[in-house]
Amino acid sequence: MNKFAIVADSSCDINSELKQKYDIVTVNGHVVYPDKTEINEYPDWSNEKREKFYKELGKDPDSYATAPPNVEEFAAAFEKCVENGQDVLAITISGGISGAVGFAQQAKKQVLEKHPDAKIEVVDSLRFSAGHGLIVILAALYRAEGHSIGETAAYIEANKNRVHQCGWLDDLSFVAKKGRLTQSKAFFGKLAGIKPIGEFDYNGLTTVIGKVKGAKKAYAVLLDYLENTVEDPSDQIIFIAQTNRLAQAEQYKQMILERFKPKDVIIIDVLPFCGVNIGPGLMAAYYVGKPISKGLETEKALIQKLIDAQG
Repeated sequence: MNKFAIVADSSCDINSELKQKYDIVTVNGHVVYPDKTEINEYPDWSNEKREKFYKELGKDPDSYATAPPNVEEFAAAFEKCVENGQDVLAITISGGISGAVGFAQQAKKQVLEKHPDAKIEVVDSLRFSAGHGLIVILAALYRAEGHSIGETAAYIEANKNRVHQCGWLDDLSFVAKKGRLTQSKAFFGKLAGIKPIGEFDYNGLTTVIGKVKGAKKAYAVLLDYLENTVEDPSDQIIFIAQTNRLAQAEQYKQMILERFKPKDVIIIDVLPFCGVNIGPGLMAAYYVGKPISKGLETEKALIQKLIDAQG
């Protein structure tokens, strides 16, 4: 067969430019707005649209709903690839927060009944938004080195727990309500001047591992945390996800470029499918580093040490 296809649900927040550059197929999830309009594509997404979306979301968050691609939508994407002579590596949003991986598995079974000679692998990224997106790009880069679909799936399984989140979220109420956050009771809601620092836990949910007073100190702590957890930064593409925090993301990008000199730092807009569940105020970097510890014991101790060092 030809080079295998990489298929991801749209929670990966990879824009059209990245999809084209890395040859990624996406299957769109669904967003239902307060007026019951259902949207699953954002071809004209812009700064203005982002600002309007997050402003309106903040006014009435409970009137928005999301749903992952269904079995038929995954199956249609898989079958199209198979009919083009390609095997399929599907990488989904974390199964801990979405049914997408189960739907993709059902779609795999359905397509293989019609095309028994095809090969379809489904991998749970244990991540969402830019964390999921970074894993998809890592798979594409590994594929470009000439690795097979089986080798690439194994590579992602072995390394997905090394994909970190290093950033803050101004308002934790969205992720807490939607099940994207652990230990929410201690940090719930808006905390004036406080920047809660979040990291992926062993199961792919965001956990607050520390809190810092003020943006200046928070940037310093984040950069130190990144330095202590990243591996081979000069050989990496680092993502920064933001939900209507573009100015802060731009500042963070320049700091990362100056200090770590990676191959590239790409700012990712969190689109409505993930944005409904994250809310405004996210500004975080995503990169490959040391394996994340169970219970985040190592990461919590590190962040507290770095916070204390800032005084």
